[in-house]
Amino acid sequence: MTAASSSSSDSAAPPPVIELRDVGLWFRLQHRATRSLRELLTGREPQAAVKTKWALRGVNLTCREGESWGIVGHNGAGKSTLCLVLANILTPDEGVADVRGKVSALVTLGAGISPELTGRENVLLYASFLGIPRETIVANMDEIAEFSELCDALDDPVRTYSTGMRARLGFAVATSLEPEVLILDEVLAVGDRAFQQKSRARMEEMMSKSKCILTVSHSASFVRQVTTHCLWLDHGEVRMSGPTGEVLRAYEAASDGSAS
Repeated sequence: MTAASSSSSDSAAPPPVIELRDVGLWFRLQHRATRSLRELLTGREPQAAVKTKWALRGVNLTCREGESWGIVGHNGAGKSTLCLVLANILTPDEGVADVRGKVSALVTLGAGISPELTGRENVLLYASFLGIPRETIVANMDEIAEFSELCDALDDPVRTYSTGMRARLGFAVATSLEPEVLILDEVLAVGDRAFQQKSRARMEEMMSKSKCILTVSHSASFVRQVTTHCLWLDHGEVRMSGPTGEVLRAYEAASDGSAS
C-alpha cells in the first residue's frame, strides 16, 4: 500500500467517539492496625496503615462511531470502574479520557435515590445524579411513570417501594435520553420477566440510535449478540482487545483453564 492510499484509508475511518490514553485510577485503602499493650494502657490510637490499589492502570481504548464494545473480566477486574470513568462520574488519576458526545450511563441503578422522597421527587434527584437536564426530565415525566409502571405510586415515598419498583424507576429515568454514547453495566436483569423483555426492547432501540455503545455483561452470548468489539480487563489492566469473537474465545479459554 502506498503512502497516499494509506492516508486516504485513514481519513475514511469513522472519527473516534471515545479515546482512552494510559488511563489509571487508584483508591486509597486504610487498614486499622491492632492496638499494642502500651496503646491499650495509654489510650493511644494506633496509626492506620494507608495503602493504595490501582483499579485501572494503563488502559488504552479507541471506540469509533458505529462500533459496539463489550467489556469482560472477572469480578474486581475494573469493569464498573471503567464505566464510571467513561460516564465522567470518576476522574482518572493519570492518563486522558476523551468521550465526545451526549452520554447515557446505566450504571449502579438506583444510586442517588432517597427512600424518604416520593418517586416523582426522586426522578428529579436521580436525573441530576446522571447529569440529565431538569427540563428534559420534567417534559418526560409522564412517559417515565408509564414505562416504569409506577403511575399510581409516583407520589408515594420510595421507602414504600419494593426493590423491583426502585430498579424500574431508576431504569426508566436513565433511559429517558437519546444518547450518542450509551454505557450499560449489567442492567438488563431489572424487575420481573415481562419488564426484562420491555427493558431489552428499549435497549435495542437505544442501541440503534447511538453512535457508540459499551456494555458490561457476564453473558457471553449477549456480548456476542450486541457487540462488534470486546475489551478484556484483568486486575485493572487490558489483557486483550479486538473483534468480539477473538477476544471472547481467548477469555473463555483462560476462564476454563483457571477453573480446572
